[in-house]
Amino acid sequence: MTIFDLIFLLALLASAVTLALAAIAGIRGRLTQSLRILRTWGIGALVYCACALAVAFFAPQRVIAIGDPWCFDDWCLTVEGVKSAPADGAVSYRADLRVSSEARGISQRALGAWIYLIDDAGHRYAPDSDRSAIPLDVRLGPGESVATSRTFRVPAGVTHLGLITGHGGPYCGLGVLIIGSGGCLFNKPAMIRLQ
Repeated sequence: MTIFDLIFLLALLASAVTLALAAIAGIRGRLTQSLRILRTWGIGALVYCACALAVAFFAPQRVIAIGDPWCFDDWCLTVEGVKSAPADGAVSYRADLRVSSEARGISQRALGAWIYLIDDAGHRYAPDSDRSAIPLDVRLGPGESVATSRTFRVPAGVTHLGLITGHGGPYCGLGVLIIGSGGCLFNKPAMIRLQ
């Protein structure tokens, strides 16, 4: 968990308390006070969102090297290697992956985990369907890891590919509200650069 995750959680808690106070004031017939609270909350929300957008715009793209783990709290994904081969007018990329847990006392999984290849133009390429592949959201015990792979078909001529991943929501979902996590809005998501 980063400092920006904590700031987001504190902002969420402050929003809940502020909106509850505005509702209580409104129910008690203090409409002016309720509207003043809502206006203050709205200004604060706009300032927070402006900060998140500014950081996303000005921050450099985070690029993780092949072989380095990419961790989301205690769930990590590592690209251990990539092989490419021509495939019917396209190029097939096989990414050998390791899914691991850095948790010390609990079993865990990354519900809703997803993975894509992405090019410099922002086009995403989903992995080929493979029912025999170990799912990315496999339950892992403390310190446990599993090897798996994903194969992607990309049109010939596409270069500058990166692998993007996440869990708990779609690509460029509500995570953009966390300061430092909105790079996808400006076509510079965190990624593992493949070429």
